[in-house]
Amino acid sequence: MKTGFIGTGNMGGAILKGYSKKAALSGSEILAYDADAVKLMEIAEKYRVYPAKSPGLLVAGSDIVILGLKPDIFEKVMPEISEAYTDDKLVVSMAAGVSISFIEKYLGQKAKVVRIMPNTPALIGQGMTAVAKNVNVDDELFSTVMDIFDSTGKAEEVTEDLMDCVTALSGSSPAYAYMFIEALVSAAEKNGMERAKGTVFAAQAMLGAAKMVLETKESPERLRENVCSPGGTTIEAVQVLKKRDMAGVIEEAFSAAMNKSKVMTK
Repeated sequence: MKTGFIGTGNMGGAILKGYSKKAALSGSEILAYDADAVKLMEIAEKYRVYPAKSPGLLVAGSDIVILGLKPDIFEKVMPEISEAYTDDKLVVSMAAGVSISFIEKYLGQKAKVVRIMPNTPALIGQGMTAVAKNVNVDDELFSTVMDIFDSTGKAEEVTEDLMDCVTALSGSSPAYAYMFIEALVSAAEKNGMERAKGTVFAAQAMLGAAKMVLETKESPERLRENVCSPGGTTIEAVQVLKKRDMAGVIEEAFSAAMNKSKVMTK
């Protein structure tokens, strides 16, 4: 199995980095192309991948092609990709707002297409990737695709109609979490703790809380209740957040991101 990466920026590079370890163990080959020739050679040497001279040559030599292209250059590169594409190959796109049907317009109705929505924690192997496929992708091939994205954190299959929801849920939510951490750190700083130390306390607390949700299988509601002892400190803080309608604000922000995704989609 030969996997090619067109575009090795933050997200494409993160997925390449995560998958390179698994590929090395399985004997699979990785090809890569990037418009920045210097960066491409650095990646080729560091992760033992084969640099391609053009997107077309990469597609011709790959079984799976992962497009790490930004939406604004997507249409410029797709004609070259379509010329080299054959129906035995699979194309994976992470371009925000680019639908499977839009890609099929370039590659044809028999094309095997997967659309993903990753997030930036993939850079440290803690990403969350949503994966949707068209009807031409069989279960065996899809399993191979899921293995690639599991190598950068967690991956879950969704239907494509949920991609706008996923964008707001996991694609954008790291920014919401950073804002919450920022606010905690600023409050700690105002109360005498140096900023660097406050950042460690706040970030580790959020990391631990997230792990509790995933590993204990308890609901977030139950875990929150477990922390809120009657008459204690936490319940005082939670009551303030409820009074300020924290849940309503988050839902409004979620809707704003989701609606923007819908407007962008083509």
